[in-house]
Amino acid sequence: MRRKVVAGNWKMNNDLNGTVNLISDIKKEMTEKSLTAEIIVCPPFTNLETANALLKDSHIRLGAQNIFYEESGAFTGEISPSMLKSVGSEYVIVGHSERRTIFGEDNKTINKKIKTAIRHDLKPIFCIGETLKEREGGITFKVIETQVKEGLEGISESELKNLIVAYEPVWAIGTGKNATPEQAQEVHKFIRALIQKIYSASFAGQLVIQYGGSVKPENAAELLSQPDIDGALVGGACLKADSFIKIAEAV
Repeated sequence: MRRKVVAGNWKMNNDLNGTVNLISDIKKEMTEKSLTAEIIVCPPFTNLETANALLKDSHIRLGAQNIFYEESGAFTGEISPSMLKSVGSEYVIVGHSERRTIFGEDNKTINKKIKTAIRHDLKPIFCIGETLKEREGGITFKVIETQVKEGLEGISESELKNLIVAYEPVWAIGTGKNATPEQAQEVHKFIRALIQKIYSASFAGQLVIQYGGSVKPENAAELLSQPDIDGALVGGACLKADSFIKIAEAV
């Protein structure tokens, strides 16, 4: 059986005090819960060291929201893989739609970032998804296929043993809109079949594919009951401990 993973992407929210408070609240909420899902929190870069210290006595894993593909050098404002490792990051989000649409990251750049993460034993959470225009234009599967093939180009199956894929329809991120469970399952099933075609049935069968896009406690159970949805990459709802843990409980 595939493991279940719920990750919280804090985005550009919470200073150090906010980080201390939120992680403390999450840990309290988990105290009497019997959770089977793996829990990951992804604070901003400036909070990672503090978060790592707070998480040392817990089962919660730590992730970063982005990575640069060079080891070091004259890249003002960027964060290297060794920097992430030094403050305790285990996971890293790569290719989030906001990185693609706001900061212009393309599939080639994302591919380089995934390769760099793997070289440094960071576990990538690889985000893919279509815009509203692309969905309405009937090219969702074409977009997803291109993102997967170009994002994973030149990376072997063995190198991807720690990969998580997160399907996030761009039109459902931060909009309050949400793909129906049937719409989400349809794309997740397509992704798994595509991965099987590129790699192998055994790899595809074990690959964790999360859903992201306005996931809330109210819709989590129905979404996460779909056969190819293995967890959630949570945005706004992860900024409150009770709602984040309720989503994890839904797994």
